[in-house]
Amino acid sequence: RGLSARTRAIREWQEYEEALRKKDLAQALRLLTESIPSSIGGSGTPRWDRDLEVLDTCLNADDMRLVGSAYTFLKNRGLLSAFGKYRNIVLEGPREVTPQVLKSSTGLEVSKLSPKKWGLSGSSNLVLIALLAGMSILVNQGIDIRPNLVLILGLTMLDAVFLGGSCLAQISSYWPPYKRRILVHEAGHLIVAYLMGCPIRGVILDPFIAMQMGIKGQAGTQFWDENLQNELAEGRVSGTAFDRYCMVLFGGIAAEALVYGEAEGGENDENLFRSICLLLDPPLSTAQMSNQARWSVLQAYNLLKWHERAHGAAVKALENGGNLSSIVRRIEEIVS
Repeated sequence: RGLSARTRAIREWQEYEEALRKKDLAQALRLLTESIPSSIGGSGTPRWDRDLEVLDTCLNADDMRLVGSAYTFLKNRGLLSAFGKYRNIVLEGPREVTPQVLKSSTGLEVSKLSPKKWGLSGSSNLVLIALLAGMSILVNQGIDIRPNLVLILGLTMLDAVFLGGSCLAQISSYWPPYKRRILVHEAGHLIVAYLMGCPIRGVILDPFIAMQMGIKGQAGTQFWDENLQNELAEGRVSGTAFDRYCMVLFGGIAAEALVYGEAEGGENDENLFRSICLLLDPPLSTAQMSNQARWSVLQAYNLLKWHERAHGAAVKALENGGNLSSIVRRIEEIVS
């Protein structure tokens, strides 16, 4: 009987590994919750390590409630002690955050925390200057590139209109400083979402995949807040759910500000924030939206500052192509 139980457990682990390979979250989660004994791990790997790998199937799941169930299961197993550790931070501290308060807390002007248009600041500014300098040199050498330039600008416009800028984003992502800034930004979303208890579906760094998944911008971190979704479905949004969502939304801008001293990305995050503000009843005024944005950035900035090691580890893991389970594992090792 003991041998039979052992054989059955091994077979179930093999089924679990097959579900992981197929990125089948529903099947993997069913096996974890119903079949596989908690005392046995497959392939000689520690059980908790294999359990976490269910998170790597979340990106292929269409049902975000199923993603939430995976996090709840792992949380109940005691594997995600840092998940949601700071969800009550939205109830703490003053609500009024003026530009002066923001500067005294972060050392940064409000303008440093606003997304920049490409070519107007930071690394993109250097690229634009180099491009213009190169064009000038070629013209002085008698090489007229203006006809080609018109073609390039036309293609860029078509890319922006029909592909959401994915082609230009793909090309830009090969430039190391630009690519790292994207990683810093997305890791900011990821860390804040995780610590605030918002299940993370995955981090998409390929612009074309992001476009196919309906994400506006060069990359995206998909997270879910069940409370906010339920409240939006009922036509209402509580302050707590809205505050938590805004903190995660501004986590990327806060991360860039913390690491680089200013934010360049995050324009789509701001647009999404404004659209959510208009769904509130009554909608927020312009002054209220500005204050909410400053409050959210400050809260996210402080949370990331407290956990710089975890954020740095997430950036490194993304840079090395790490999957979601390996990033979560590093967060737990550092934060818990």
